[in-house]
Amino acid sequence: MTAQSEPSTVPASRITISVDAMGGDAGPTAVVAGIAISAAKNPDIRFILHGPSDRLKPLVAKKRILADRVEFHDASEVVSMEDKPSQVMRNGKNTSMWSAVESVKNGEAAGAVSCGNTGALMAISMIRLRKLPGVNRPAIAILWPSRNPQGFNVMLDVGADVRADAKDLLQYALMGTSYTRNSMDIPRPRVGLLNVGTEEHKGHAELKEAYTLIADHADRGNFEFVGFVEGSDIPGSTADVIVTDGFTGNVAIKTGEGTASLIRETLRESFMYSILSRLAALFALPSLNRLSKKIDPRRVNGGVFLGLNGTIVKSHGGADATGVSAAVKLAFLLAQQGFAEKLAARVASSVELTQSEPDRDPTRATEH
Repeated sequence: MTAQSEPSTVPASRITISVDAMGGDAGPTAVVAGIAISAAKNPDIRFILHGPSDRLKPLVAKKRILADRVEFHDASEVVSMEDKPSQVMRNGKNTSMWSAVESVKNGEAAGAVSCGNTGALMAISMIRLRKLPGVNRPAIAILWPSRNPQGFNVMLDVGADVRADAKDLLQYALMGTSYTRNSMDIPRPRVGLLNVGTEEHKGHAELKEAYTLIADHADRGNFEFVGFVEGSDIPGSTADVIVTDGFTGNVAIKTGEGTASLIRETLRESFMYSILSRLAALFALPSLNRLSKKIDPRRVNGGVFLGLNGTIVKSHGGADATGVSAAVKLAFLLAQQGFAEKLAARVASSVELTQSEPDRDPTRATEH
């Protein structure tokens, strides 16, 4: 055992979420405030909180809403943002992150949330939970604000692995559609493959091969393949699922976050420029609040690790209480829907399809 647990008096009917209290930039104060927000909104949620108990108990005691709803697993060490995944795998058994994932493996919690080091969290999750049979590379899926009726698109991978071959991209499409069906109730999601253009002849050989594989599996996978999409389609209405490799996806998400921050700061500066502009801001305040809410990354904070035997949600490292609450909400909803089991069944049914495909000549991929 990597942590000491204390018995809880919480009814077993509640869904338990395991939370790494020490991973974020803001420390355990923001994490405890975040789970308190979640507890206030949802009476059916309880928590296992991982970290130094002597630090966490006083913070939890200040939140009356958390009374009898938190179990503590004492973990004395912390994974820093500078730690290498290989180091954590060798020496991280006493960390709060390891302990949080261990609770999912042991069946104590339905899912785990951490604001910590992404590479280390993925490494721990893979070694403790293992990949689903047939999955080559797990992926991180995020919700991206969009012009679609559901308000968001799903994009994966956004940083689990910088590499992805054609069969990996096909699996991302299958896992992404399963996630979209369960999180957005879209029976037949539309899938787009991110490229430098929408024309079939564009892109490198693996992208062209992936185009053919995904197109061939659309009917059997019960999704619509819309073909290649561009960066401008990520927040658009062309597709519900955007498939790409982890390198490209991570660059895209960081660019989007930076752009949203720039828009907010520029608007704030513009409305503070003069007395007239400040007066105009008062009249525009309702519209500005709607815009701010629409592009606020905290509302969709949380990337889901797909392809593992368990639900792990990676929260942004700089998340505040609102962001932590959003990540916890996502983990709770996925647990409530039995998403991990549904995804495992989805992957199992797709293994025969992906493994039965003969190796293709990438130069022929444009014939479809």
